[in-house]
Amino acid sequence: MSKVAELHYNNKIFKLPIIEGSENESAIDISKLRNEAALITLDQGFKNTGSTKSSITFLNGEKGVLRYRGYSIEELAEKSSFLEVSYLLIYGELPKKNQLENFIEDISKHTLVHEDFKSILDGFPSKSHPMGVLAALVSSLTAFYPKSLDPNRSAEEVNGTIIRAIAKLPTLAAWSFKNRMRQPVVYPNNNLGYCENFIRMMFSLPTFEYEVNPVVAKALDKLLILHADHEQNCSASTVRIVGSSHASLYASVSAGIAALWGPLHGGANQAVIEMLEAIKNAGGDVDRFINRAKDKNDSFRLMGFGHRVYKNFDPRAKIIKKAADDVLNQLGIKDPVLDIAMKLESAALKDDYFIERGLYPNVDFYSGIIYRALGIPTDMFTVMFALGRLPGWIAQWKEMRENHEPIGRPRQIYTGHNLRKYIPISKR
Repeated sequence: MSKVAELHYNNKIFKLPIIEGSENESAIDISKLRNEAALITLDQGFKNTGSTKSSITFLNGEKGVLRYRGYSIEELAEKSSFLEVSYLLIYGELPKKNQLENFIEDISKHTLVHEDFKSILDGFPSKSHPMGVLAALVSSLTAFYPKSLDPNRSAEEVNGTIIRAIAKLPTLAAWSFKNRMRQPVVYPNNNLGYCENFIRMMFSLPTFEYEVNPVVAKALDKLLILHADHEQNCSASTVRIVGSSHASLYASVSAGIAALWGPLHGGANQAVIEMLEAIKNAGGDVDRFINRAKDKNDSFRLMGFGHRVYKNFDPRAKIIKKAADDVLNQLGIKDPVLDIAMKLESAALKDDYFIERGLYPNVDFYSGIIYRALGIPTDMFTVMFALGRLPGWIAQWKEMRENHEPIGRPRQIYTGHNLRKYIPISKR
């Protein structure tokens, strides 16, 4: 027997179906409420609103669980690669050996971008934020691949657009970094792996071939896996709602990049480094800042500790902590800012105040440390995040389109003036 919830309103009873997910989570279906009862629901920020049914990612913040297509993030990070996880997210199943080989080969064929992109890049000032540059470059792909604008293309043509997006984003991301540094761009080398190729394009010069450290490439691969999808977050839901208008994949991803840019979303790891630098500039007394964080009357907050979704611990943090330790040990970097980070981590993991409140270092804390150790500027951190989140955005866009979801159109409660008469400017 189907479960229903009853709403008693205006002397009438409205029966609302209960929808149950595969992990036994329940939702009240209010999609017909406006037509039947002339009511809408108010949920600012959509914190308790399910906008879609999805089979991509399962997240349980209370228990610290994150799974892609049913596979635990811990097992994927340990045993898989970023491109294999990308295939899983986009196509729904782990690839067979020949499927993964073909997927990687197809991507390697499309890493180059049109030479005219250099003209677009040259139009940006060197002080342009790399995320703004990246969003513009990704959106520009529609000009070079106009067939991608057609919402009714064949599955094969849509797949070609997906492959190009995965192949070209590392090149465009690296070029946005080169624009910031005012250095000449470096072309991809398809003899290298996905992460190795990206790192090389970031740090090589026409007269200097950067040798990629395998420990660094492995750490980046894990980071990209951990960032690949995170359910209906701000940028993923943005990609879906933009795509619901039948906007192209490139336009939808560009919108996702813009949403990720904000400091409350993808900019969190940048905020971690800025906090660490502020502590260093204030004398480096870690204990004083920990005490300030405990003082509810003090405006100071520890960035990179706790998570608005994970109430006890971020499962991704445990994985990336080891990668961060490996990178720091391999590179042997001496950096007072990173020393402060390690002191903060040690104190928070032992302090009852943080333990009782679940304020453990999260993935943003450790990813910021890794990027700092690699010499990546803080305003490039969110670009790195976008590189990882791409397959999730693609999977969300693809699922939304295949499910023939309607155009997104939230409602509102109007709180403005009632009807007013126009007043001529001479009488105002």
